[in-house]
Amino acid sequence: MSGLRAALPQPVAWPSDALSNVPFRVYTDPDQYRLELERIFKGPTWSYLCLAAEVAAPGDWVATTVGETPVIVARDGEGALNAIVNRCAHRGNLLCLERQGNAKELRCIYHGWTYDLAGRLTGVAFERGVKRQGGMPPEFRKDEHSLARLRVAEYAGLVFGSMSQTAPDLETYLGPLITGGMRRVLNRPLRLLGHSTQVLPYNWKLYGENTKDTYHASILHTFLTTFHINRLSQPGGINVDDSGGHHFSQAKMDYAAEDADYRREQLRSDSEYRLQDPSVIESVDEYGDGVSVQILTLFPSMVLQQIRNSIAVRVIRPKGLERTELDWFHIGFADDNAAMTERRLRQGNLVGAAGYISMEDGCVGGFVQRALRSNDEGSGVVMMGGHEAASQPFRASEAAIRGFWKKYRSLMGN
Repeated sequence: MSGLRAALPQPVAWPSDALSNVPFRVYTDPDQYRLELERIFKGPTWSYLCLAAEVAAPGDWVATTVGETPVIVARDGEGALNAIVNRCAHRGNLLCLERQGNAKELRCIYHGWTYDLAGRLTGVAFERGVKRQGGMPPEFRKDEHSLARLRVAEYAGLVFGSMSQTAPDLETYLGPLITGGMRRVLNRPLRLLGHSTQVLPYNWKLYGENTKDTYHASILHTFLTTFHINRLSQPGGINVDDSGGHHFSQAKMDYAAEDADYRREQLRSDSEYRLQDPSVIESVDEYGDGVSVQILTLFPSMVLQQIRNSIAVRVIRPKGLERTELDWFHIGFADDNAAMTERRLRQGNLVGAAGYISMEDGCVGGFVQRALRSNDEGSGVVMMGGHEAASQPFRASEAAIRGFWKKYRSLMGN
């Protein structure tokens, strides 16, 4: 009808109530993408915003996104964390144009409207006009034009936000399984070691699946298997929460035996391949449990990795139907000595935009997107390890991928 906003379209239909067949159109349909931004990223979910260490002091702020919505995280003068939409209430201009900074107030460069760090409008340029002419009318009230706020919460040194008032509190959303996996890795105060951004030429869900796919690593990532970093023959398993949306997988190794093999052979491989500088994979069992790889995902868009001593938060940022930005935040701990920091930085070369492993994940999703662009009929097969979205004591499985789609379908309404 004239004057009414067009209704959102219906989501792509699934072939059945099962999770083992995923319609290819979910990666190619522009209406589906539009629905995802509304029902998932603006829906009853929590999204990673930043490290608490990045906004440690009063006045610190970080510009980030939830879905495609620009967001500012700021610590005000009283020490409270605030998450607000990065959009001036006047004409919709971005307020923060850099990634981070420190300020006493937020000021729009367009018309000079100013806000405090909780998003309250504090000043309007020429509010009373010039020479008693113009200005805002008498009924204008600044307290009616605050910036839109998100719910904000911190856990294990990470800051999260939700655009929904109906989402459960953060710890309930995470659940005991996932908070346990997070606390295992993030067990003391954090510090940021570095940040990079990788541009992926494909739909955000393809990378979301990739991080939950435990068995492709032994096929696609030959570096992992060649140098014994992650093989399906290693002890481990997949842990999927009840919602299906969150998971963590683990692989274990015998650190002592690995060190003995290295000293004897000066290699980490059963093949002829050797490393000119093996320090890139030398590691210590800093957690004392033998877990050498843990990949943990939070629906919809965060990954926490521990690959030996390399620890990173990855953030999946949708930037359109066929474009995704992947932010990498390499982290250490405040009590790390110089040797451990150097070890984390060296091992960080395994991942990231130019990592020995991650380059392959960066391109393979693009191959999928190119294949589907002109042929998106039918559905993909996600049956490895059965049909359920549940924890399993092995990793030759797609259970966590099925969990992703279980959560996804519950939010999308089909």
